Amino acid sequence: MTTPRVLPVASILSSLIGAAAFAGLAAAGPVFAETGSAGATDPESDALPRSLTPAESRLIAERPIVAEGLRGGGPEGEVRCPAEYEPAEGILMAYEGSTGWRRILEQMAVHITTAGDANVYVMCDTTSEANSVASTMAFAGADPARVFTYVRTTDSIWMRDYGPRYVFEGNGSTGGVRAVVDHTYNRPRPNDNLMPDYWSALRGETQYQIPLVHGGGNYHLSGLGDSYSTRLIANENFGLSEADIINLWSGYQGLVTEITDPLPSSVDSTQHIDMWMQIIGDDKVVIADYPLAPGSAHDQVADAQAVSMAADGYTVTRVDNIGNPFQTHYTFTNVVMCNNIVLLPQYDNIPASYSANALAAWQAALPGHQIIQVDCDAIVTAAGVMHCIVMHVPANAGGENPTVWMTSPNLTDLYEPGQQVNVTWRTDDDGAPFGSGVTEIDLLFSSDNGQTFQPQLTGEPDDGSLTWTVPNVGTSHGIIRLVARDVDGNEGYDDTDEPFSVNGGGCNSADLFAPFGVLDLADVQGFIAGFVAQDPVADIAEPFGVLDLADVQAFIAAFVAGCP
Repeated sequence: MTTPRVLPVASILSSLIGAAAFAGLAAAGPVFAETGSAGATDPESDALPRSLTPAESRLIAERPIVAEGLRGGGPEGEVRCPAEYEPAEGILMAYEGSTGWRRILEQMAVHITTAGDANVYVMCDTTSEANSVASTMAFAGADPARVFTYVRTTDSIWMRDYGPRYVFEGNGSTGGVRAVVDHTYNRPRPNDNLMPDYWSALRGETQYQIPLVHGGGNYHLSGLGDSYSTRLIANENFGLSEADIINLWSGYQGLVTEITDPLPSSVDSTQHIDMWMQIIGDDKVVIADYPLAPGSAHDQVADAQAVSMAADGYTVTRVDNIGNPFQTHYTFTNVVMCNNIVLLPQYDNIPASYSANALAAWQAALPGHQIIQVDCDAIVTAAGVMHCIVMHVPANAGGENPTVWMTSPNLTDLYEPGQQVNVTWRTDDDGAPFGSGVTEIDLLFSSDNGQTFQPQLTGEPDDGSLTWTVPNVGTSHGIIRLVARDVDGNEGYDDTDEPFSVNGGGCNSADLFAPFGVLDLADVQGFIAGFVAQDPVADIAEPFGVLDLADVQAFIAAFVAGCP
């Protein structure tokens, strides 16, 4: 079983910017004094922009950020990355920046915890700040039962870029268990970079480290497995080709990524895709348009993406943004979707028609959602808006029912009666905010390919492993089922991926196909077809993993013997 872990600070820092850079950073107090430090008394002093500050740019030029290595390797099972329009348990945010920025967080919390039917999880620098945030958000109208504060230092407000990205790992009866895929933050902000370690350890969720330098806002995806990022990702990961990067995202997040052109840095200093695009459904997307700059480089990028995604089957909605070189990028695509609501930026510093037209466009694109406008004038000049300052925590895949993923055993194997088998698993539940609410595990066994199950072990603790004693039966159709039960009595289960044999299967080793319990022509035809196709279904005799004369002889002997 893979367990979450928090690496020592020195280890992560040295990985973040290289050993030499780590030594230099330790003495580089003026860099962070210039750019702002977390926990400062004056909230304006920690209002780090989303883009690099000049001091940070100089630091990275001298000591490039290096991606952390394979922390425990990649996911062990199938992975699926949930989209932002799928059910959300909650929204992560960091209470940083100016008073205006924090007021935006407070307004968002009100809408998320009421109309959005989700929790907010707020990182605070001190205990007093945590207490203040809880009371301030409640006073503003947030549901106090859904506001959770944590004393955890962060460097900046830009949670989207450094926060934990979730995947569902394994199948289970209802979609697998949640795990975190973390990347190396593309800013020299060490407290931010460490935040996913803290979060996954706090919740008891497995974390994987994808070896990419990245900012999470440069990524959008659908629930069907297609995703998009700009070529900023290639510029940040020297030595990796675009194909290498695409393969990493495929392996760690189960996604097929298209890498697009970015907007010019003079228009969008972050070059993140979330400043001009948002996927809102399996086949629906909102993409910016730039009517004040027709034919410009950024207009051409957005137009080309709209044409490409329309050709791929997306329904494309265009929303007017204002983006001019070396001026504020007023975006109406940088939104927060949370269950049945969309938080949409509104600006008073530009003509009101833009906010009104954006509202109408979003209402037409998502008629089943409540579109709520939030004044974002205070933060838009820092190169980001609401999507940039939060990260989604998806709902448990099973809803109210717990999920369980049996991590082993899963492959076709041969067991002897009385053999001790180590069974391992991971569970998930809707018991937010801390980990799984599963209280007990049952192990069931089937000798007839899952048609019937017999209890073997019941009421086992949810500690991730147990020892099962193989019963004295002969079968080629053995299946183990793990059933997870939570405090409310809700259940979820997972079965071994492939049938296994017990005691070589005995006469049952010839009973390969339904109806089970009967040896007939279907079994003969199935064995022959499997043997010719080198299908493991015909691999019924040692040495396992090889289809040879021993399998043929074993099948004939078992078929002639018949089943009692």
